[in-house]
Amino acid sequence: MPVRVVRGRSEGPILFLSAAIHGDEINGVEIIRRILRLKSLAKLRGTLIAVPVVNVFGFLAHSRYLPDRRDLNRSFPGLQRGTLAARVADIFMREIVEKSTHGIDLHTGSKRRANLPHVRVRFEDRESKRLAIAFGAPVVLNAACRKGSLREAVTAAGMPFIVYEGGEDLRFDEWAIRSGLRGIKEVMHSLGMLPGEPSEKRPFLAKSSKWVRAPGGGIFRSATPIGARVRRGQIVGSIGDPFGENQLEVHAPTSGIVIGKNMLPLVNEGDQLYHVARVKARPDDEDPVAELLAELSS
Repeated sequence: MPVRVVRGRSEGPILFLSAAIHGDEINGVEIIRRILRLKSLAKLRGTLIAVPVVNVFGFLAHSRYLPDRRDLNRSFPGLQRGTLAARVADIFMREIVEKSTHGIDLHTGSKRRANLPHVRVRFEDRESKRLAIAFGAPVVLNAACRKGSLREAVTAAGMPFIVYEGGEDLRFDEWAIRSGLRGIKEVMHSLGMLPGEPSEKRPFLAKSSKWVRAPGGGIFRSATPIGARVRRGQIVGSIGDPFGENQLEVHAPTSGIVIGKNMLPLVNEGDQLYHVARVKARPDDEDPVAELLAELSS
């Protein structure tokens, strides 16, 4: 497991960055590479622990899993004498997490799903929520911890911790990489690790989310891009046969912003098609999603 430690000249927070816990989610690998090349790290206060590839086995095999077919992000906090997944999780907890004061874990969509850049955190954890807002992604989603996940283990240890999601598995998404790079720098500014003040971006805060599922099997034709606002009952796509007949309309079950989308045209009944974060419209008509896309395309 490759690890790079960058120590500042003065004491301060100890922030760990991790990526590729799922070996096919590779945007975070590039985000961490770019973080380590920042000239501003010469003025670092505290310590940065960078682990660009946690699941080396899956990364080399282009696989989400370890060779024992276990999901590393369902194996924390691990066991020193357990399965391969449990041992890797245990080593990461002892050698990285226990030596840190804060953490950011980087992910993408999985199984050919793409995610809008957003941060997942528990709103009841005030310090983690503060860091999530400082990150500056368009959406901050209140999400429960998955059983056996790194986030559950780190949260149980009382450490401020956030998860960044952006892009698609097995490919580099430049917009998601640049958003993640900017977000980590903003968090480091907010922690006083880098000189300068954090920006005052106002992300949408989503207390919950809901998946739009396929009402039937067939060829999925999307009519809604990632980042779009949708209304409950709105037609967001259709499913039909190769001849364009027997069409089924796909309706949004809730209002909000599309933060995840299935990129595969062929779907089965019940498959996840869109992930919608429940957010309220801004009275001042600000749109963090449009602002992000405009900034990253400039």
